[in-house]
Amino acid sequence: MKLLLNWLLSALALVVVSHLVPGFHVKGLLPALIAAAVIGLLNATVGLFLKIITFPLSILTLGIFLLVINGIMILLASAVVPGFHVNGPGPAFWGAVVLALVGVLIRAVIKDA
Repeated sequence: MKLLLNWLLSALALVVVSHLVPGFHVKGLLPALIAAAVIGLLNATVGLFLKIITFPLSILTLGIFLLVINGIMILLASAVVPGFHVNGPGPAFWGAVVLALVGVLIRAVIKDA
């Protein structure tokens, strides 16, 4: 049940980000759910590999490079999910930043409730 709630919250966070970041488009809840699943799968596979091999760079940048990797995962997901489109690396990076902040905010509100 916790996994389903996390998936739904991630999809809602994507919808919120699409309203805040120019060049970040989600056309409804179903594409957001699919995109959240694809981003999660990419982060668990390709993203994990990239985070391991770029660990020294992440340490040098105090973790900011992890946002670049998350932006790359968002770009990859936008290439395969219909109804989810990101216009380039700039919106993908800022989408990753806002997505992280919105995710923290949503989880804090849910945790308090």
